Amino acid sequence: MRLSKEDILKAEDLGTEEVECPEWGGSVLVRGMTGRERDAFEVSLMQPGRGGRREMNPANVRAKVVVRCVVDDDGNRLFTDADATELGAKSAAAVDRVYEVAARLSGMSDDDQAELVRDFALADGGGSPTASPPASARRSKSS
Repeated sequence: MRLSKEDILKAEDLGTEEVECPEWGGSVLVRGMTGRERDAFEVSLMQPGRGGRREMNPANVRAKVVVRCVVDDDGNRLFTDADATELGAKSAAAVDRVYEVAARLSGMSDDDQAELVRDFALADGGGSPTASPPASARRSKSS
């Protein structure tokens, strides 16, 4: 069946899922982001970089997704964007569990998530854009 504009615009397409968080003593209701919310989220990760270019800053990204996706029974957000810093100080296991559901419901692919992790490693100095082995691994082969 081919959809009309009206069919698309009236579709109830935002899924929700309850996620158990024993670390917090209960469960939370998670809703996927709308297209507009996801765009705003991605823009919020950008910061001024070198040479006037904008670069992604994925620090605390899991908490930033969670605060946008945890809702009450009426679909209203429990957190504001400003709560991400405080939420980021909570259990990594709980935040990650909620993040995984929020990312899936928001259509964030494994590639999207891997890009955030890669960019975080590069921004944090913990990674390299190349697949070269560390110097210690290269030395051990020639020894």
